[in-house]
Amino acid sequence: MTAFLAVEGLAKRFDRIVAVDDVTLSLARGEMLALLGPSGSGKTTMLRLLAGFETPDGGRVMVEGEDVTRVEPVHRRFGMVFQHYALFPHLDAGENVGFGLESLGVRGAELGERIARALALVDLAGLERRRIDQLSGGQQQRVALARALAPEPRVLLLDEPLSNLDPTLRERTRREIRDLIGRVGITTVLVTHEQDEAFDLGDRVAVLRAGRLEQVGTPDELYAAPANLFVGGFVGRSSMLPVTVLGPTEWGTRIAVEGVEWEVERPAGHPVMLPGTAVLLARPEALRLGDDPQAIVGTVAGRRFTGPSSFFSVLTGSGATVEVVAPPAAVRAGQRVGILPSRRAAGGLHLFLPETA
Repeated sequence: MTAFLAVEGLAKRFDRIVAVDDVTLSLARGEMLALLGPSGSGKTTMLRLLAGFETPDGGRVMVEGEDVTRVEPVHRRFGMVFQHYALFPHLDAGENVGFGLESLGVRGAELGERIARALALVDLAGLERRRIDQLSGGQQQRVALARALAPEPRVLLLDEPLSNLDPTLRERTRREIRDLIGRVGITTVLVTHEQDEAFDLGDRVAVLRAGRLEQVGTPDELYAAPANLFVGGFVGRSSMLPVTVLGPTEWGTRIAVEGVEWEVERPAGHPVMLPGTAVLLARPEALRLGDDPQAIVGTVAGRRFTGPSSFFSVLTGSGATVEVVAPPAAVRAGQRVGILPSRRAAGGLHLFLPETA
């Protein structure tokens, strides 16, 4: 992949707090990368370093081979949409979009044309004179997008752009943003703590924790092949169980879990795990309910209904809670059940050493 935007060894400290810790990433032209992680993981600091609002303590930012690490924000040609949009309430929609253009010296007929073009791009054509307080939350978000895109930036930065919208509007606006950025073809970095948002919008997703890059990959890669226990637990639904590794088998690893023995597939290229303690990360769809001597026995503690299937929480004898997907009427609360690896469990059961948490 030829890098259009790259960060190399980027680092930032605030007193004793390491906000960004030696992060290296690259994006292809037109790619959207989602920065995903819990609060305090360094996502927003990364975005501010890209924008030039913060100066890194180490590393550099490159765009099309140009080092812009010390370039002022206004000269980087980056567009940014802030979490709270930062629209000026005393200016109408067109004036908000034109604000950045005017600061670049655009005037007269060209200014009006570029404002109209930017608003049309976000499906707000003809609303130039609409006051900000007369626009819905979704429309305000699109005005902010139009303002960021009007100067024709090289890179678009989005800081939690949908966090102020209600769930229904958020999902619809997410689709609109995905379609818009696809049409424009602009290289984009999105910051979010919402996994659905990251997976829906990002061509690839970078998972951060405490300033460090844990893994970067497509949503499918992160879900099916997490690099460590943190990524596996943070991405998607899962249960974690302490297990004992007994040894290798022809195609996987034999483990002891809750008093029974299971065999877990070993991913291609992964080394054989030596006997000892480990943690089993299990996706709900990789488990099934069944009556078998090799089943983990537990009690159904609850159900989360999702339509044609439900997520059942089962409390095991050791006190662990395991989530299993099954038809809504499969079992009832308080019922004793057995849990087994699903026949379609490939890719859904992962073994990690405890220190990778």
